[in-house]
Amino acid sequence: MIFDKLINYLKLDKQEFTFQFNSHPNYPSALAFSDTLNFMGVKNDAYELDKEYWDELPEEFIAIVENSFSLVKKSGNGYAVYSEKAKNFDKEELYNKSTDFVLLFEKTESAESKLAFNFKPVLYGIFAVILAYSFISQTIYEAVFNLLSLAGVYISLEIFNQKFGNTSTVIGSICGGGAAATQTTNSCDKIIKQDKTSILGLKFSDFSLIYFAGLAVLGLFLPATAYIVKGFTFVSVLAIGYSLYIQAFVEKTFCRVCLLIISILAGQLVISILFFQDLSFTVGALLLTVILWALIFSSIIYFNTLLEQKEDLQKSNAKNLRFKRNYELFKSQMQTNEKIEFQDNQTFSVGNKEAKLRIAIVSNPYCGFCKDAHKLAESLLEKYPNDISLQMRFNYTPERTHDKYTQLISDLTHIYHNKPEKEFLHAVEKWFETKDESQINELSGGTVTSENLNPLVEMSRENSNAGLSFTPIFIINGYQFPDKYDREDIVFFIDELIEDDEL
Repeated sequence: MIFDKLINYLKLDKQEFTFQFNSHPNYPSALAFSDTLNFMGVKNDAYELDKEYWDELPEEFIAIVENSFSLVKKSGNGYAVYSEKAKNFDKEELYNKSTDFVLLFEKTESAESKLAFNFKPVLYGIFAVILAYSFISQTIYEAVFNLLSLAGVYISLEIFNQKFGNTSTVIGSICGGGAAATQTTNSCDKIIKQDKTSILGLKFSDFSLIYFAGLAVLGLFLPATAYIVKGFTFVSVLAIGYSLYIQAFVEKTFCRVCLLIISILAGQLVISILFFQDLSFTVGALLLTVILWALIFSSIIYFNTLLEQKEDLQKSNAKNLRFKRNYELFKSQMQTNEKIEFQDNQTFSVGNKEAKLRIAIVSNPYCGFCKDAHKLAESLLEKYPNDISLQMRFNYTPERTHDKYTQLISDLTHIYHNKPEKEFLHAVEKWFETKDESQINELSGGTVTSENLNPLVEMSRENSNAGLSFTPIFIINGYQFPDKYDREDIVFFIDELIEDDEL
């Protein structure tokens, strides 16, 4: 299922979204799509809504149009629909081609795609340096030749990335648009994605990247490398002929991106024939060429293999996670543990105390692993404030603890009983961030508190009797979180847990 335009509009990481969507146990249902958006930070609500009420919908919503999840935007008297590509429908056409499913969404800051490192500014910087050097130190036709090489490198890189599932706005803008948008988009896909060439695992488009990257470097040494560069441009005639043959007679359709690359090759061929006249062959230039092409060729093979392995691993993980994230399986694993019955102790209980879903976190303020567990629990409470009751069950035994711990627990108890819930949650968060008892004392009022800690002692005794000594531990409606799952996996089951009346 393809929804590139929708993913781009929501500014989501396409690879992450696709992985999470494919690994959902209900893939490819509307529930899987909605849950994945929620996981990626796009809050949404799904409805089955008769068309007669669609006029009341907001300016933007998500619907299933032509069997594909699509972003629908009201545009004058019609609608702009974004899925694999952009289309325009009038009201009647949209209603006929869509189901009653609508999804209203709210974009949040966390929905922005967060890449670890963006290489494009570095790439643009390198291009700028090469162009500046070319136009300052070389003749105009040598500089134009280098400009064409860089254009070839850029387009080839976009094709290379698209091969591994990354969306390319450049390729999309070249292939899409116009009255024949559907036909040209399919033409590009047919030529690029279904390339049957395979030499050491490399496709025809990969050799385009190797070729232009090599020429971009050799072009910096013109006119010393003119003899070799001209030879490569002559060899490119074979590539031009092969590409045109495949498009015209094998696939019987033309690809705009391929034609653009052919135009670049033809332009470089013309420049080399007309202007590269004073040619001289040197062993140094030949040695540079061999080393350069060997490095580029081996680098492309390495990255191609690496990305293919990553893609295969993601597909395998998606299938495994789809099984693991099945709620019934998770529930059965959780219920294999004996149910724990706690007394009705409301100490350090936050959220909606009447909620059906009760989560208890057994922890210790001085436990190094408890910080992330508390952060996860509090994030769930923040997202579902009316559906979750959260209790923090700190293990506290007076005879085995030091005075600082006793004072810390007393300060937290004072804040819990005398200040709003948000201030208590802030105090717990502050503690795990700083581990500074004095700061918690300041939040409690700056005086030495002396609260009744007997409920904490009783709660700790219950924890111990239930064998809950190692921290942190999540208890969900009396059942210990199963060991076969990571704590973070709870986010995939939280909606089902909230709705599960049996549990």
